[in-house]
Amino acid sequence: MKTPFVTKNQIEEITKTIPTPFNIYDEKGIRENARAVNKAFSWNKGFKEYFAVKANPNPFLLKILQEEGCGVDCASYVELALSDELGFKKDDIMFSSNDTPASEFKYADNLGVIVNLDDFTHIDFYEKSVGHFPKKMCCRFNPGGVYELSNGIMDNPGDSKYGMTKEQIFEAYTILKSKGVEEFGIHAFLVSNTVTNDYYPTLARTLFELIVELKEKTGIAISFVNLSGGVGIAYRPDQKANDIAVIGEGVHKVFDEILVPAGLGDVAILTEMGRFMTGPFGGLVTTAIHEKHTYKEYIGVDACAVDLMRPAVYGSYHHITVLGKENAPEDHVYDVTGSLCENCDKFAVDRQLPKIDMGDILFIHDTGAHGYSMGYNYNGKLKSAEVLLKEDGSFKLIRRPETIKDYLATFDNLGIVDGILK
Repeated sequence: MKTPFVTKNQIEEITKTIPTPFNIYDEKGIRENARAVNKAFSWNKGFKEYFAVKANPNPFLLKILQEEGCGVDCASYVELALSDELGFKKDDIMFSSNDTPASEFKYADNLGVIVNLDDFTHIDFYEKSVGHFPKKMCCRFNPGGVYELSNGIMDNPGDSKYGMTKEQIFEAYTILKSKGVEEFGIHAFLVSNTVTNDYYPTLARTLFELIVELKEKTGIAISFVNLSGGVGIAYRPDQKANDIAVIGEGVHKVFDEILVPAGLGDVAILTEMGRFMTGPFGGLVTTAIHEKHTYKEYIGVDACAVDLMRPAVYGSYHHITVLGKENAPEDHVYDVTGSLCENCDKFAVDRQLPKIDMGDILFIHDTGAHGYSMGYNYNGKLKSAEVLLKEDGSFKLIRRPETIKDYLATFDNLGIVDGILK
């Protein structure tokens, strides 16, 4: 069973001024989790978490994480510009992009951020685009093949578009050093949303062994290892959540086993988590507005895949709590649907839930990462509001809902908006 971080009474107070649907975030939970991450890796003097902005780019949440000592991982011009505006500077920002336009490399260089090169050909492209190389750079590694842990196959990096082969990355560092780069990092993102404490330690071993070999064969010393993301959350109530303290100690053990004896005990460990940092601390709040009785039982809500696309696109599970009926028997089976003209617009399929009455408020769990940020405007649907549940129990609107003026804003220069709105 999953318990919402917000009560029915709190939601009813919020809906007096902010109608559903909306995403709500738990400031207390985000802060406590960020502190747990920093504590788990406190053994490493250079540790820093670079929150993946793509997971949730809301400036209010980014400021909370900044106050807790986090940097940011950016993948586009807009994410860079937003982070810079919020006061993240230079080494506070990792730019981990792929298929990168020249203009974005130039902008990253102007900001002085850490650039993570995704492909061997990007070395030449970067030089032609920017005209020089910074003193510090990172390269992205892809070991290929199938990535396995003790609990089974996790993913297939060989099919991934990201990163360089071992041979390419060795040559890349050699070329970059010859062009004046003095400090090097290595990065790898191999799997997504793992619910196991073994992933980071296993990845760390792969990367640590690689950089020891790199030093032995080329004399190039890596100063930081970026384990990227991939640490997931327990979306299902029967899953056991990751323990970041156990994960941190697992990386520590491999660090002492491999890097310290090789004279690389000063290597900094970086992470780029998104889902783990904010995912469990967000929820989509929506109201039941229709019920349908045909070949199945349907509950229609006022949210749709515009507000949370993961179930529609990936078939992902998000737990649902009917507020006020937490202890009621789950003796009804429903498809919980949105209003898009797509049959996949379903938050749940054949889900056992308490009897849902019209006007009941549903809390859809774990939308704090890759929820609002993946939204879109299909069917002309407007994106909903975002609300912050503050540590003292009060709430704050941190993004208003979209309006039709927002939707039409990019037509302004065509001179048609005023006519449409009349």
